[in-house]
Amino acid sequence: MVPEALDAIVSFAQREGSMDDNDGTKNTGGSRSVARELDLVGGRRAFKIAGVTVAGRRRRPSGEAAPLPRELKAAGQLWLLLGLAVFAVWFSLFVVPSSTDWWTRQDLKVLNWFVDRRTDTLTSIAKAFDALTSEWFVRVLRISTLLALIWVRRWRHFFAVLLAIAIVAGSGELVQSMVGRTRPLVPILTDWEGPPHPSLPIGALGVTLGVMAYSLVPSSWLRRGLLIGSGVLMTLIAVSRVYLGVDHPSDAWVAMIFAPAVAVVTFRLFAPEASFPVSWQRGVTAHLDVSGRRGEAIRRAISEQLGIDVTAVEPFGQEGSGGSTPLRLELAPDGSHGEDYLFAKLYSQTHLRSDRWYKVGRTILYGSLEDEVRFSSVRRLVEYEDYVQRLMRDCGIPSAEPFGVVEITPEREYLMVSQFLFGSEELTEAEIDVEIIDDALGVIRQMWDAGVAHRDIKPANVMVRDGGIVLIDVAFGTIRPSPWRQAVDLANMMVILALRTNPELVYERALLQFAPEDIAEAFAATRSVTLPSQSRSSLAILKKESGVDLVEEFRSLAPPTEQISIQRWSSRRIALTVVAVFLAMLGISIVVSEVSGGGLL
Repeated sequence: MVPEALDAIVSFAQREGSMDDNDGTKNTGGSRSVARELDLVGGRRAFKIAGVTVAGRRRRPSGEAAPLPRELKAAGQLWLLLGLAVFAVWFSLFVVPSSTDWWTRQDLKVLNWFVDRRTDTLTSIAKAFDALTSEWFVRVLRISTLLALIWVRRWRHFFAVLLAIAIVAGSGELVQSMVGRTRPLVPILTDWEGPPHPSLPIGALGVTLGVMAYSLVPSSWLRRGLLIGSGVLMTLIAVSRVYLGVDHPSDAWVAMIFAPAVAVVTFRLFAPEASFPVSWQRGVTAHLDVSGRRGEAIRRAISEQLGIDVTAVEPFGQEGSGGSTPLRLELAPDGSHGEDYLFAKLYSQTHLRSDRWYKVGRTILYGSLEDEVRFSSVRRLVEYEDYVQRLMRDCGIPSAEPFGVVEITPEREYLMVSQFLFGSEELTEAEIDVEIIDDALGVIRQMWDAGVAHRDIKPANVMVRDGGIVLIDVAFGTIRPSPWRQAVDLANMMVILALRTNPELVYERALLQFAPEDIAEAFAATRSVTLPSQSRSSLAILKKESGVDLVEEFRSLAPPTEQISIQRWSSRRIALTVVAVFLAMLGISIVVSEVSGGGLL
């Protein structure tokens, strides 16, 4: 690290927080990060954050690839060039008259050569290969692939399959309508329909086999063998269709090149193996795979951007998280860090798109529950969470010490690193006493007074550590929230406290910090949609086993209050609802069309 930059960081920490003479960690208030300059570590000047030694951050020079770059490798570039070559052939074949005549003469020479060698046996074999391009056979392959991807909930691959199929089908039909080439002027021995160029049956089967290889088979010798076998099969089919006289040679080989090229380039750009490896383990779709290249990129990025050596990256606490990929980072066992682990959350465009669709769906169902704007990029998402986390600590709200944001892939993947809370337990797993209840409700009181809201108070986000409450996962936090949102935070905290105690005790302790009207308002605004899914599941289990409805119990304890409406109508909600209904009807019509015959799949 540049000495002047390190001096600036250390001097800032000295101004903003009191130094601990023993280990240079945070002050007793826990509201600010405190850094302290230490001895040289590995020849580099160092300082501490939350007991972890940070040394030797490195700035990535301009032009150097990111830790996990988005790029086409040699094979992908080759297929991209082949795909572009097809467009050049189309231009030459049908725009330049002299070229068109030349291509036609060459096609006829090859066709006549095959016609002269026709026999009954070869014709039977050719028809057998041509049968593999039948509409129903291709449709069975496609629908089976899509159903398999739905089963394992790999939506990225699912939409990549649809995109590749749509590009090939749309491009082929467009070129056919623009060119209108006639069928070969030789006896045709099989059924045919429409213009021959490009060969739509070959293109349909070619792109189908390509997407099946990239979406269903992990990257290995098996996938390579499948791709090679598919290439051999497509060659035999193309030769068979030329032999039968249904396609010109140029019709067949253009489709053979264009369809696989679209499949390869689509998956390399839209669902690259390094970021979205093929796996047959079902799980939360938000959880990205952190093995292989991505795991190596994460370790390298943390070392360069935070100056911390990480030896292992592993999933952690994923059962309570659906909006990111939570990770545990194991630090190098060299004794210089002072801690064994750090906590991290990996964000990607998958999470960004999920957040957008979640907000669209919620707007259709309930309207605008509160003022929200969607994040324009993954960078903005992590910048916002990092800011809210630091703001809450500045307000004295107990939360994990932030270490900073790590860039994995610019604008696409970022990692938020924070303190690992050793010895902490989820609120619903810890021993709950009156002091814990008062502390938990006191945290809500602090947020009310500071003008912030957590917006995701659930058992997985409320930890008990050293006899006190610590909030984690502030990604959905907001500043100057609506009164409705503040009231919902209070209700959610009281609910999860009552899951381990009883509503009467929680209500009694809440009266020490909140007015009865505040509590009544909180539960008057509480609905199923305002309760996180983890809390809803726990409430449902409690009601099934004991018949107790905690929300109704709290409402009976609080002063009578009319329910607060959460339905909000707006022009945006009406427009989104109309679009959703239209798309649903369109989807139904497509399904009916597929069943009756014809269509994209």
